[in-house]
Amino acid sequence: MEGLMIGRITSISIHSIRHQSSLLPAFSIHFSKNLFKNPLWLMTKSKPFNSVTASIPSLKASAPAHFDNALPSKEVLEIWRNVDAVCFDVDSTVCLDEGIDELAEFCGAGKAVAEWTARAMSGSVPFEEALAARLSLFNPSLSQVQEFLEKRPPRISPRIDELIKKLKANNTDVYLVSGGFRQMIQPVAFLLGIPPENIFANQLLFGSSGEFLGFDTNEPTSRSGGKASAVLQIRKAHEYKLLVMIGDGATDLEAR
Repeated sequence: MEGLMIGRITSISIHSIRHQSSLLPAFSIHFSKNLFKNPLWLMTKSKPFNSVTASIPSLKASAPAHFDNALPSKEVLEIWRNVDAVCFDVDSTVCLDEGIDELAEFCGAGKAVAEWTARAMSGSVPFEEALAARLSLFNPSLSQVQEFLEKRPPRISPRIDELIKKLKANNTDVYLVSGGFRQMIQPVAFLLGIPPENIFANQLLFGSSGEFLGFDTNEPTSRSGGKASAVLQIRKAHEYKLLVMIGDGATDLEAR
């Protein structure tokens, strides 16, 4: 994160986001719990990151026990009205499932891979190590990935399509920043009207016969801290002043 220009890091809990504003739809309780399990991080261009200190309350400590009739603060409304871009995690955020877990289950290695996924999301092991270990448990071929995509279309989180439509109507750019695989995220982006160039994700590699070769380690999202690098790249390329990252795991937290 060295060199990231950031003026403020703010966490927004679920009850601050769920509302009836002209920008955002009211989320179902299931969607709110799923999409906003962890805080939402905001980036504004102002000061060097290392000069900023902030106390970020945990969601468990700050969120109410219910989500009914919760109104957002004026600050939250102002942020959403003026945000330049929103970066969404995909697995268990935009989509209901963890993509690699679903693919592994389809290939017969679901339980073992799911255990590794939990460790990867907690940040207890380097992301690149966890990614390589999970893939090595089932080595998916190109034909298996294609069959998986045909038989198991993505399950989009409830009302996420409405949220993205409203963001785009407000001239807010939308990105998908994921530690998952581009081959599996492209159908999600297509369903939501997000252009392919706005996808930052990993790439599975296959040989001439469709055999699994590994993943592209040049992708920033293939390693720990990669989402932070991707978000920084996005912000610098477009000179965004206010950018929001939404996700549910340790790799999303790194993007603050």
